Amino acid sequence: MLLGLKEVFFAVYTRSRMRNLFSFMGSKESDAAVRKPAHIAVIMDGNGRWAKKRGLPRLAGHRAGSETVRRMLAYCRDAGIKYLTLYAFSTENWSRPASEVSGLMQLLEGFIKTNEAELLEKQVRLRVIGRKHDLPEKLQSEIARLEKETEAFDRQLLVALSYSGRAELTDAARKIAERIRDGSLRPEEIDEATISANLYAPDVPDPDLIIRTSGEMRISNFLLWECAYSEFYVTPVLWPDFQEQDFRAALDAYAARDRRFGGVKA
Repeated sequence: MLLGLKEVFFAVYTRSRMRNLFSFMGSKESDAAVRKPAHIAVIMDGNGRWAKKRGLPRLAGHRAGSETVRRMLAYCRDAGIKYLTLYAFSTENWSRPASEVSGLMQLLEGFIKTNEAELLEKQVRLRVIGRKHDLPEKLQSEIARLEKETEAFDRQLLVALSYSGRAELTDAARKIAERIRDGSLRPEEIDEATISANLYAPDVPDPDLIIRTSGEMRISNFLLWECAYSEFYVTPVLWPDFQEQDFRAALDAYAARDRRFGGVKA
């Protein structure tokens, strides 16, 4: 039964991708123009497998994935997407080999320096969410500097570093507990808005669409509170191979969804 479901999924995906490829080659208009997400979040999966298929070290896959990030920023800009959140490095990723972690930190620092001018030119605000104090001090400094330089911009790129949904909720609970301890909040006053207000980016709307590459069917501890009513789109394409036709396929799938948020149509 499970094999049959996977076969159906990939068959539907293949037809969808080919349809959108032909659409991309012709008209720039699509169903996604009718209803588009304000906030897209992406679980960028498949860098390691991309490198392994080519006989390359894992870090080569991460470098290729960083180029996809640049393309994704352009896709979102052209589509009028205001918020893009990228799951770049989880709290669990610290358990990877030290050489890979060190290489990733250097890659992240290089990405900030390489793309700083473009973020400023295109007026994109950079924000890093997660336990930033876990990061190397030099990377923390570069992040703080660019966050300050871009804080006035409206369009936003949020990068989740040393992030996990459970850690975010734990940190929110600690902040709420501090308020209870100092007497500025009573336990009976805590509601969903209280929790949302203590998350890493409380002013950012919940993601409308979460895209996961590489075909894995799990959330991987990402935006656990914020994804309550997000639409999910899973593609077998590995992150370094993710192209504009894949992005448009995700937008078209989102536009076809009937979002009821637990209610029913009148």
